[in-house]
Amino acid sequence: MTAAERLGVAGQRPEGLLVLADGEVFEGYLAGAPPRGGTATGELVFNTVLSGYQEVVTDPSYAGQVVAFTYPHIGNYGTTPEDDESRRPFCRGVVVRELAGRPSSWRSHEALEAFLVRHGVPAITGVDTRRLTRHVRDEGAMGCAFGSSSEADLRAAARAEPGTTGRDLVSEVTTDRVYERGSGPLRLVVYDFGAKETMLRLAEAFATVTVVPAGFAADDALSLDPDGILLSNGPGDPAALEAQSATVSDLVGKVPVLGICLGHQLLAQALGATTYKLPFGHHGGNHPVRRIDTGAVEITSQNHNYAVDPASLTRASQLAGPLGVEVTHVNLNDGVVEGIRARSARALGLQYHPEAGPGPHDARYVFAELEAMMSAGRS
Repeated sequence: MTAAERLGVAGQRPEGLLVLADGEVFEGYLAGAPPRGGTATGELVFNTVLSGYQEVVTDPSYAGQVVAFTYPHIGNYGTTPEDDESRRPFCRGVVVRELAGRPSSWRSHEALEAFLVRHGVPAITGVDTRRLTRHVRDEGAMGCAFGSSSEADLRAAARAEPGTTGRDLVSEVTTDRVYERGSGPLRLVVYDFGAKETMLRLAEAFATVTVVPAGFAADDALSLDPDGILLSNGPGDPAALEAQSATVSDLVGKVPVLGICLGHQLLAQALGATTYKLPFGHHGGNHPVRRIDTGAVEITSQNHNYAVDPASLTRASQLAGPLGVEVTHVNLNDGVVEGIRARSARALGLQYHPEAGPGPHDARYVFAELEAMMSAGRS
């Protein structure tokens, strides 16, 4: 942002502060919807995508979190209903360096700020997001607060923010009813832990999709006579979802299962593994992942704060006998487990988002693998 642009913003927007739980303070200008009571709070994470900001903001996996974009210019191509990944944003707020005021794209229906206002999402712009990102990278994801309140009040609110550890945030985003989409020849039951629209759209290409709430009983799902089960992405701590892990345990081995992101973590827990929290998570559209069986490197989209403990997978494989678990994909940046398979149980899990298209579509083959497992089970 140039000095002239910054003065223009200062003349149009109220000043605000972003305060982290460790006391670090960042200056900016308030944008989007006004925070309730002058303060917005959440667990602060940063996302490195260069485009796709609307898909990020509408991803239910960000429930309970404030998203800081590392790319300095956000909103330049506006928003369109075609890019919404859910019925509304579930994130607590947005932090940017510069919020574009004039979108330029033939697809744009609405400016990003107008979109945020319409959905009640507060934002803060003019923030030194480079310093912010470096700080979070060094100190880890933490509670934050921003708004027009005093620095002391914001600091207290940031310290009081509980974050995502130990919290069931899935109940905030899951559907409250069973519904059906598509008319494909196979039948797929999707557990909605925060399912993205693109995920459902790709599944519709080969299956009649029945979407069920997160608390849907395993027996009820099996009574629908599915050819496969898809465990969707979602927010929060998988260790807090004991009931959902138990449901997955009752499904594994009876029908082909694919778990994505949170669904992958729940599948791992159902197979006897454990999860842990990453320092600042993986949030971006260019994470390199190696597919172990071929050696190919996929460029992937990721959004998760938790990961599967590889040591626990080894123990789970030893205990599981015929349901033995193998690692299929590994993150090349830090070695995090990105994929698992239990062959005899016809179960796959991917930590990253194969449905997302951050540019390449390297990972979408997994939907063909799911279709093949489902078709083989029917024959």
